[in-house]
Amino acid sequence: MGAGVDAMVSKVSSGTLVASIRKERRDADAFVLDVSFEAPPGITILFGPSGAGKSTLLDCLAGLVRPTTGKIVIGENVLFNSMIHIDVPPQIRRMAYVFQSLALFPHLTIEQNVAYGLRDIGQQDRRARVEEILEAFRIARLRNQRPSQISGGEKQRTALARSLVTRPQLLLLDEPLTGLDAELKASIVEDLRAWNAAKRIPILYVTHSREEVDALGERVIAIDNGRVVSHGAPMDVLDAPRRKRLAQAAGFENLLSATVLDLREPDGVMRIRLGESACEIEAPLAHASAGDLVQIAIRAGDILLASQRPRGLSARNVLEGKILSLEQRGTMCIARVDCGVTFVAHVTPSAVRALELASDKQVWLVLKTHSCHLVD
Repeated sequence: MGAGVDAMVSKVSSGTLVASIRKERRDADAFVLDVSFEAPPGITILFGPSGAGKSTLLDCLAGLVRPTTGKIVIGENVLFNSMIHIDVPPQIRRMAYVFQSLALFPHLTIEQNVAYGLRDIGQQDRRARVEEILEAFRIARLRNQRPSQISGGEKQRTALARSLVTRPQLLLLDEPLTGLDAELKASIVEDLRAWNAAKRIPILYVTHSREEVDALGERVIAIDNGRVVSHGAPMDVLDAPRRKRLAQAAGFENLLSATVLDLREPDGVMRIRLGESACEIEAPLAHASAGDLVQIAIRAGDILLASQRPRGLSARNVLEGKILSLEQRGTMCIARVDCGVTFVAHVTPSAVRALELASDKQVWLVLKTHSCHLVD
């Protein structure tokens, strides 16, 4: 596999990861990873759909894929610099890398698993470090158990403890909490936060789960097709996605093709027609012209349903339709509504009962203008 990296690194505070990476894969897919970003101490989420390049990026940082040009730096520590022929081997980059598979040693106890990477330090220091990390991740009581004897959440805690006991300068997490319920994920993340409050290292956390992003908070780098397409606070990045694939990954259930009818610049809006229907809505003004084909993303949770035509609303989009189907999933009901195009809306079971919602019932959808997001 061929690889190429071009990078520029600015002077930054100690502990911040700065990278500008280009990796070319010379195969039939011709995939190119070309990203530039900074990750200060704390949790930075790498978010994007499958195949966006998230795991490839981690492999470049870890040294598992060798760049041919450029720089990767953490604080004052240069990990790669082709100009002066520096290429720090993966095993001494002082990075911890936790994969989804975890790869715990089945024949070792939990304590032995955690202590595995500390064979080159003194026995007293090794014991102190292991004890500290076992307590920090609440697995001290499991020290004499083996991986086959503990739960999935406990295995995740063990994998994190084994990685962090070595005191890395960067932690790479590639979807390590997949398969765990939301409450257990939140508990593990809080323990990770508490550990990092004292250690203050950058943590890159790869996921394509919006739930995990909401639980982790802090900052997000959104990647699609090998490029950084947005970065910032989770709400800023994922509540107004700029690309269709990112909108899908972020949980926008309604992705609709539309045609721009006209621009109303004084009002900061434009009128669009959805699909081939006669259905028209108002969306925020964008760089478009009358006649342009666009894509609109709308969350199902941002759509209100009414059993009577609403009046006196600030919301500018009120669409008449008919319920095609209702499906209850857990504590949420999913309504599919035909308004000339099909919308998906989320309502609570109590709302279904109060409004007497059912298939073939006439309803009105209410959409705020700024709930309609233009995506590429």
